[in-house]
Amino acid sequence: MTKRNTIVIGNKSKNPLKVNRLGYGTMRLTGEGIYGEPKNRQEALQILKQCIGREINFIDTADYYGEDVTNRLIAEALYPYPADLIICSKVGGARKPDKSWVPFNRPENLRSSIDNNLRTLKLEQMSLVHFRVMPGTTVPFKESMNAMFDLQKEGKIMHIGVSNVSLDELQTAMEMGTIATVENMYAHGQRTSIKMQYGETRGGGEVLGLCEKNEIPLIPYFSLLNTLSKKDSRITQLAAKYNATEAQITLAWLLHRSPWILPIPGTSSLKHFEENLKASEITLTQEDLKFLE
Repeated sequence: MTKRNTIVIGNKSKNPLKVNRLGYGTMRLTGEGIYGEPKNRQEALQILKQCIGREINFIDTADYYGEDVTNRLIAEALYPYPADLIICSKVGGARKPDKSWVPFNRPENLRSSIDNNLRTLKLEQMSLVHFRVMPGTTVPFKESMNAMFDLQKEGKIMHIGVSNVSLDELQTAMEMGTIATVENMYAHGQRTSIKMQYGETRGGGEVLGLCEKNEIPLIPYFSLLNTLSKKDSRITQLAAKYNATEAQITLAWLLHRSPWILPIPGTSSLKHFEENLKASEITLTQEDLKFLE
């Protein structure tokens, strides 16, 4: 990783966390439908071990991935953890046996989720937890956020972030307390909110300006959205120019788009994992960036 690829989480707090600006998202390590055990368990464990060997010190997870599959894999592969490793989790949702995604965001639910994350990850305190706004919720946003800040006061969470939030929700959260990070969907081909089969997915492009103004890292999920399913001729041309994959150019664009973006590309393939890492070695020119815009 180069020096330009670092970012600070909780920049205005007493406990800032410095991480390399290419993390890893674990969602794809689960089975089909983001549920159950991985198809290749040994490869999943090897990818997590390679994170440490390749200077990735930010890993994104959730106890409802699997369910609890990615947390257990992280602990099995990496515990005891390196001192600089930041494990970020999400709460606010749960899974049903039919693989559906449901809100799990009442104060008692959030407490249960945090305790479960601490147990399965073998931690005494979570470094960073995102409260994720799940479609279909009936619990007021402020009620859930108050519960998160209560858990922070108890010492169970160091830094609080929000996920899948609108601009209004982010502004509300910032008025209630210190927000360290935002995890929203953001990709070269998809920057605004869209309707998906399980509800609305909020776009990072709608909150990026506020994040930059307040030095809050934006952590994009679905950052490779449409890279393979919908070809963009501009991405294809730059991939040929740099002898790179389209995924690498997409990730390089994110790293150049703003110094406050922390990509966390996920994959269950060790080969693709290694390819993704090389995106940080690509330097796009101003002409390239203008071309992609």
